[in-house]
Order: sequence, then C-alpha cells, then structure tokens
Amino acid sequence: MDSLKTAEALWNRIQARDWTGVGELLAGDVVVEWPISGERIVGRENYVRVNAEYPQGWTIKVLRILVDGDEVVSEVEVPHETLGIFRVAAFWTVNEGRIVRGREYWTELGSEPAPEWRAAYVERM
Repeated sequence: MDSLKTAEALWNRIQARDWTGVGELLAGDVVVEWPISGERIVGRENYVRVNAEYPQGWTIKVLRILVDGDEVVSEVEVPHETLGIFRVAAFWTVNEGRIVRGREYWTELGSEPAPEWRAAYVERM
C-alpha cells in the first residue's frame, strides 16, 4: 500500500472504529507525538487504545491529504457532539505501507483567543 492509501485507510478505519484495522496500518514500534499536550505515544497498542478510548460522539472529516514519497500530511476536522469541533494536522512517515512515526497537532476551533494587537490586520473566521 502506498503512502496516500495508508493515510486514507487510517482515517477511514478510525471513523469506522475498526481498531484492529487501525493497528494493521501501524508499525509495532510506532511513535506518535502530540506536541500541543506534550505527550508521546509509543507502540501500536497504545496508539490504538488512546483513539479507541476517546469519548464517543465524534466524526472524522478528511479535508486534505498531501504526499511526498513516504511523508504524508493530512488536515482533518473532528466534530464532537458535546466537546466541540477539533482540527488535527497530522504528519506521518510511512514505510512499506505502515506508519512508523507521526506528529499530530490537535486544537479546538476558536479555543485560542485572538490578541487585540492583530485586530487591524485580520478578519474573524
């Protein structure tokens, strides 16, 4: 499976709650970092469990996936019924159809207030 198909399959399987299938796309020793919260997930089982244990009520909406060889970037919206709308920018390294390394930047839309000094230069979304 090429890098694009691996990333597409990952998000599709997460949406389907196919946790066995998610694990099949990960190297056993995968390392995924979450810099925003300062966490590192080491190993296939830990990554699968973190995602499987997240409170239900969410949906995956892939906005775009960009690929350069074994490097994949995806932007995904994750609306949650009660917790709000989240976005993730995920950076993956894929080797022989498996994700070996990743870095995900998760944020909640509108969670960071815009500083006043920028008001003259920006438009609110």
